[in-house]
Amino acid sequence: MPPTAARADTRHGPRKRAGNGAVPRSDADGVGLDALVGHAGYAVRRFQIWIFQDFIKTLGEVDIRPTQYSVLTVIGANPGLSQMAVAKRLGIERARLVHLLDSLEQRKLVKRIKSKEDRRSHALHLTAQGETALEKFKRLAAEHERHVEAKIGKENRAQLLRILSGFT
Repeated sequence: MPPTAARADTRHGPRKRAGNGAVPRSDADGVGLDALVGHAGYAVRRFQIWIFQDFIKTLGEVDIRPTQYSVLTVIGANPGLSQMAVAKRLGIERARLVHLLDSLEQRKLVKRIKSKEDRRSHALHLTAQGETALEKFKRLAAEHERHVEAKIGKENRAQLLRILSGFT
């Protein structure tokens, strides 16, 4: 064994074995994950981090984050929807949604119109600029989805969407 490999083994100490006696898979840095290797939540979270990083990179030129994109897409598909309905559908805290809408309104992508049925509520609409921008965002998001497909494969992406469809 080369001296550097031996040094790496002693530097990190002995590797711990999982409950089944197998040495858990580890990252390139030599840090074992133990039981996390078998946890769906851990794997989903790591994939989510990769997804968000790629989304942000791919849509970086237009400065749109995943949650902003989701809000714009839902408003675009449902003009006149209330803030409460958007928050509920996307699972966003109402206070956070208000902050998001403020920023989207400042960018002239969204407008709030007092509801005719309930004056305490606002109907949400995309502005003309917002509609044009959303079309560009969707093209870039489609590029991001092609990156996902390249990462995990077309069939795995389709299977992943089927598996996760119960949570949407």
